[in-house]
Amino acid sequence: MTTPVTDAQIRDLAATAAPATIGVLHWTADRHQDGAAEVELEHQRRMVTLRAEGVIAVLVPVLSDTLAGLAVMTVGVDEAAALFAEDPCVRAGMMTYEVHACLTFPGDAVPGGA
Repeated sequence: MTTPVTDAQIRDLAATAAPATIGVLHWTADRHQDGAAEVELEHQRRMVTLRAEGVIAVLVPVLSDTLAGLAVMTVGVDEAAALFAEDPCVRAGMMTYEVHACLTFPGDAVPGGA
């Protein structure tokens, strides 16, 4: 780390923090059940729809056998939990989820995004 950051910069950034929710999806042992590909496609459709609607601000599929993905969400913890509970992969037992309150900062983005 070579970029100096002042105490004032830290305070200024902290003052802009906005509440959000992070959702974490985990694969289960039932990931490869009969019909899994179709269920996963419906899960993907739903996640991309939530992203298009602004409910998911950052969608992060994870290339792992255990962790399926992360989603930074613009809704509260209770609403996020309700949305994940209805996810096709969760309902099929292919994934489990957890949600956590978090903070985000205006203007944060993944580099290279369009």
